[in-house]
Parts: sequence; C-alpha cells; structure tokens
Amino acid sequence: MAALYFLSFFSSSKFKIFSKSKFSPICSFHYIFVDLITPFPNFHIQFGFPNFLCEMDSLPNAVVQYILSTINNAKDIASCNCVSKKWKDSMPYVKSVHFPRSIFDKLKNDQTSDCIVTQMVSSIFQLEDLVVYCPFTRAGLASWLLSVGHSLKNLELRIDNLADQNTANENPSKLDCIQGARNLESLRLWGVLMVNAPKWDAFQKLQNLEIIAAKMEDSALIEALKAIPNLTRLVLIGCEGLRSVWIELLHLEYCKLDFRGSGSCSLTLTAPKVEYLELQGFNWIRVRETNCLKNLSLANNDGRVYMVDFGKLMALESLSIRGVQWCWDAIDKMLQLASEVKHLYMKVEFTGDFEALLPFPEINFVDFFKSHPKLKTFNIHGAMFPALCQKNSLKNVDSSFVIPCLEEVVITVRSPLNAEHKMNTLESLVTFAKKLKKMTIKILRMKSVHSSADDFFEEICRFRYMNQNLISIE
Repeated sequence: MAALYFLSFFSSSKFKIFSKSKFSPICSFHYIFVDLITPFPNFHIQFGFPNFLCEMDSLPNAVVQYILSTINNAKDIASCNCVSKKWKDSMPYVKSVHFPRSIFDKLKNDQTSDCIVTQMVSSIFQLEDLVVYCPFTRAGLASWLLSVGHSLKNLELRIDNLADQNTANENPSKLDCIQGARNLESLRLWGVLMVNAPKWDAFQKLQNLEIIAAKMEDSALIEALKAIPNLTRLVLIGCEGLRSVWIELLHLEYCKLDFRGSGSCSLTLTAPKVEYLELQGFNWIRVRETNCLKNLSLANNDGRVYMVDFGKLMALESLSIRGVQWCWDAIDKMLQLASEVKHLYMKVEFTGDFEALLPFPEINFVDFFKSHPKLKTFNIHGAMFPALCQKNSLKNVDSSFVIPCLEEVVITVRSPLNAEHKMNTLESLVTFAKKLKKMTIKILRMKSVHSSADDFFEEICRFRYMNQNLISIE
C-alpha cells in the first residue's frame, strides 16, 4: 500500500512543485517523504533531519526499487540519488532513463553530455529503456551501448545529422553503433541521414522500428530492413530521397510510410500479415498479398497516383483515398477491390493520366451502392460527389433498391453547378438508406457571381429543415 501511495505522489503536482523548488535535493525530499509517510504510523517519522535519513534507510528494498522503477527523467533520478544511502544503493535497479533535449544546456567545467550519460547508464544494472534527445557523439553512443546494450529493450535517439554531410562517411556511424544493442525490441530514431546501409548483422527480437525525418538512399533502407526480419510494426515519416522501394517483411502487421520529394516514387511491399497500411507520397503502389488487410489509407498530396496493384481485399473494413490527381484506372480498381469495405473516405480532386486535370466520369448511384453493400460511413470530398450527381445516375432506380447498412454520410459541396442533380442525390440518400442516422453537409468556399449559389444554399437549408433529426450543415 505504501508503494502505491508513493507512486501516486510522484505523478502529482506536489512532487513537481517540490522538485522545482529552491531547496536542495536532500531538503526537498525530506519534506516530501515526511508528507508521504506520515499517514503510515508504522514508520514513526520524526521531523528531525537525521531521523528522517534513518527512516528512509529503513524502507524495504522492494518499496524503494518499485518507486525508482516509476521514474525515468534523468534529472529526477539524479535527485533521488541524494535521498539516502539505501536510495543511492538502489540506483542500479532503475529500468528506464530519459534525457530531454535541453537537460545539458548549462554544463560547466568542461563537462560533456557524453560523459554524464555514460556515468549514469553504466551505474544501472539492467537498463531496459533509454531515450536520448540531447546532443551526443558517435563515441558516446558506442560507450553507452557497450555498458547496457545487452539489456536494452527500447531505444530512442535524436540523431539530428540530416544537415551534416560529413557524417555520411563516418566509420562506424551512429547507426552502426546501434548494433551493440542486439536484444532491442523497439527502436525509434529522429533526424536520420542514411546514405549508406548501416552495418547491422541481425536484430532478431526487434519488432518495432520508427524513423521520423530522414534522408535515405533506396539501397540503404532495403539493406537495413533485411537485418530486421521479424518486424511487426514499421513507421517511416517524413522520409526523402527515395525512388524505388522494395520491402519484404513476412511478419509485418502495422505499416505507415510517409515519403516526400518532388520526383516519382514506387513501392513494392510484400507483407502477407499486414492489417493496417497507410501510404503517402507514392506514384506506383504494388501490394499483392493483402488477405489480412483491414485498414488502408492511400494518399499523394504533392503528385499523381498512376497505378495501384493490390491483391484481394476481402478483410478490408476501412479505405481512405486522398490526393490532388489520381488516374481513373487506379480509382476504379480500388473501388472494385474494396467491395466489402465498411468505411470509405474519398478526397480526390481530379483524374487524368498526364498533365490535364479532368473531372471524374459519371458514377451510377445505384450500381455504386450495390457494389458496396456493407458501407456504413461514407465521407465524400472532392470530385466523387459531383460524379454521383449526373443526370443519368438516378433515372432507373428499382423500387426494391435500398442502401442496407449506410449510417453516416459526410458530403462536401463547393459548387452550385448542377444543383438540381445534387439535391436529387441528397434526397435519394435519405430515401434509400434505411439505417441512416446522420448526414453532414459541409459548404466549402462556394462562390458564384450569380444568384445560383444563394438559391442552392436555400435549397440545402430547406432540405435540412425537412430532416432535422438527420441533417446538419457546416
């Protein structure tokens, strides 16, 4: 019970106030633990400072070690080192240490962050979690991992060498040094320059890899991933310099790839167990084994999507398609493959195979919803809604036609053109979607020199008034 009380206090505002006070670490912890232990009469705390230290040393080892296991900020750990001899002797049992970005901004007397970090981590017996956001050198990283690499499970480093081209030829590099932590289960890197493949043998236990903000060569990334055959989670965000990416990870379940650049980029992914896939920035996409895929998001906000090649999407529940321009063949193929989808989000502005930006061709309203019978939520932003509102879309509606599962629709309207057909489509959604619970109509920058925009808006308001329980306007 005492341990739980200590744990709750360390996360409280009172602890934060004391830890930032003008008192020395020893004095501040004196007052903290007098307040902590007073509710427990068995400790018989006296307010005299020597008695306090004696009482702190009388705490059970398990209680002290449990308290320390809940603290990870390096500054707080250093303060705990001053509480009492027992607390100092328990420092080797700390499991997690985090070094914030600015922790060493005011070093004096030729101190270096490398030396301080090395001194702290080398004093810990079985360190499992190490996060270093403060600046460090390649030699410093090698020294830390030599001490604690055998026990580390989670490692997070802010490398920040994107602007330093000289680091590309370092031997060994900071990335090479990570090989010293062979038992890693999770690795997260910030600001990575990966021109050459890191010299990694194999990380058999590594299941989670995240790289945020990176410049990479295709071959370097491909070789790095070969050394991590058992990855189940891969996140690459804000990566530049890639042109043709081949990834084969047979155990991958979660994948998020966000690639940037003015040129074209293709992806070939082999991941038969992937369930969540989010891709941004690719022009050609090939993912053939997708029997387990449940959530799929495809986007290219800076370029065109020319081709998509997916296997069967029988398990797909959620599909998001976004971008300025997609070739119609790519859109049409995705809509056909996603026949079992339950949640569909579409925000594509134009089609067209080359420079010309073209509107969507006409999409038959009835055929579309018959082809997607499980659709529950439908968010339309861009060219999709006008394509559903063509004059022939609702000409031959069978009296038995229903949209069986649709519950929520979000529609963005930006133009008063073809207002009559658009109103017919809105009314048809309400009429045929028997389970519809909510329709949101978003009016976005609808401008016109004529009165047609005002008339159309009035029609939408009237429609909303007639269906107040279903429709809202934003």
